[in-house]
Amino acid sequence: MSIQTFGSPDGLAVVGLPVPAPAAGQVLIATEAVGVGGVDTLIRSGALAAYGFEEGHIPGSEVAGTVTAVGDGVDGSWIGERVWAFTGTGGGYVEHALAPVEEVVPLPANLSAVDAVTLGSSGVVAHFGLRHAHFAPGETVLVRGAAGSIGIMTVQLAARGAAAAVAVTTSSAERGERLRRLGATHVLDRSGDGGEPSPAGYDVIIDVVAGKDMPSFFDRLNPNGRMVAVGAVAGQPPADFGTKIMAAFQKSMSFAAFSAATVTAGERRAVRSEQFAAASRGEIETVVHEVLPLDAAVLAHRKMDAGEVFGRIVLTP
Repeated sequence: MSIQTFGSPDGLAVVGLPVPAPAAGQVLIATEAVGVGGVDTLIRSGALAAYGFEEGHIPGSEVAGTVTAVGDGVDGSWIGERVWAFTGTGGGYVEHALAPVEEVVPLPANLSAVDAVTLGSSGVVAHFGLRHAHFAPGETVLVRGAAGSIGIMTVQLAARGAAAAVAVTTSSAERGERLRRLGATHVLDRSGDGGEPSPAGYDVIIDVVAGKDMPSFFDRLNPNGRMVAVGAVAGQPPADFGTKIMAAFQKSMSFAAFSAATVTAGERRAVRSEQFAAASRGEIETVVHEVLPLDAAVLAHRKMDAGEVFGRIVLTP
């Protein structure tokens, strides 16, 4: 499945490709599940063309399945192993995916491939995003855009980390109640308001949304509060968004962006292994919105564009 034309989901099309051979340092995986992420829709829309993405690109960055071949320098014992893998900036919407061996993590026997791709990328971003914000037990946290897979994991990890309060912004009362069951203590609308008492300010804001409204959330930070952007599903913030921080200079607020690419592969593997084990024990909940066949990727992207997804859509070859 590749992007034949940037723009609407209809630009995606099924293409026939030969089974690739792994290069040195790579493994070949017969995919059982492919995660659909927000970055996939941004790439497909053409919004990231300036970053080198071209038409013909195969989207998808995380897969789970069974290793069927290895390249030079890779231990042959990987063959037959059930794994989760990060394929890079694309190449996941396929029946046979290539991945560098350092981005491959074995799966617990009782964790499904669908659950693995629901957790694999989002859990790492949530974990290190909170660490990047220097989140500490007893602090208040706001998760902006909590209904996606990253937001859902951030809610769960903040609650497990003994946050004093975990507030969320989301689009409906039904979604809010689902987030409460995952650990949210306060449910707000997309503007950050709500019809219930909520903290006057937050020590940490994890923002998956960005977009034009992002600067208004600086007003909700406590003195010494930290906002970390871990996504930009609504696009880039205004170019002058930093003036909000400077206007409140005496509050010593801070803003940072976070990408998991800045964390070493070893650290990412260790956290993923821990989270996969926790999910297999029922300590972390994986939230799957829907499982669709790989050739229904157009429908998956339509649902993503319409904001219909709670959790993650997973494609299966």
